[in-house]
Amino acid sequence: MRVRARLAVLAAAALLGAVAGGAGAVAPAADAAVAGHCKRGYVSASLSWGHKCLKAGQFCTAGNREYARYGFTCPSSGRLRKR
Repeated sequence: MRVRARLAVLAAAALLGAVAGGAGAVAPAADAAVAGHCKRGYVSASLSWGHKCLKAGQFCTAGNREYARYGFTCPSSGRLRKR
């Protein structure tokens, strides 16, 4: 009887592990879907406050260094500029 109980516990643990692993696999797919929705000419950016489609001339937070990762700079004018 103990062998059956152990097998049942192992099977339940394997099932929970598979479910937990599957839930983690959804997040990258969701990120990819969000990242690909920018129109032509825009750069898809994942910033600390969320996803944004960036293009030169748009308003930005002056001095914010997060834009550099995507090839932009935000000078004191408050408008994005390509580096």
